[in-house]
Amino acid sequence: MISLIIGHKGSGKTKILVDAVNSATERSAGNVVCVEKANNLTYDVNYRCRLISTDEFAVEGFDAFYGFLSGICAGDNDITDIFVDATFRIGGRDYEQLADFLEKINTLADKSSTAFTFTISTDVENLPERIFKYCVKIN
Repeated sequence: MISLIIGHKGSGKTKILVDAVNSATERSAGNVVCVEKANNLTYDVNYRCRLISTDEFAVEGFDAFYGFLSGICAGDNDITDIFVDATFRIGGRDYEQLADFLEKINTLADKSSTAFTFTISTDVENLPERIFKYCVKIN
């Protein structure tokens, strides 16, 4: 399952994400991962959540980002949830590439039994309609 937190900069997306991360960490029988562009959430998320900065691994572009997330899933079969903050800052601001990326993530989510949540900084109207075939908006 893929969930999207959509809104403009300053609209509270990260706060919603942090609350979801902490809630998932409390209820999960497995591991929870939070991926971000830089080390900004260190003091906001529960210490039991694995916090990963893509800057530390030079991840840029949606293809590299997909490989990165696939590697995380391959390396730990006990991950129940992966949360991603600043999706466009990591992958780029191309809406069609985002749609292709999320389609691949949908397959990864099914194969790994992992729930994914992404923050997306834009208006819902800007996103390709095909995204909502396999993604749900949660805010």
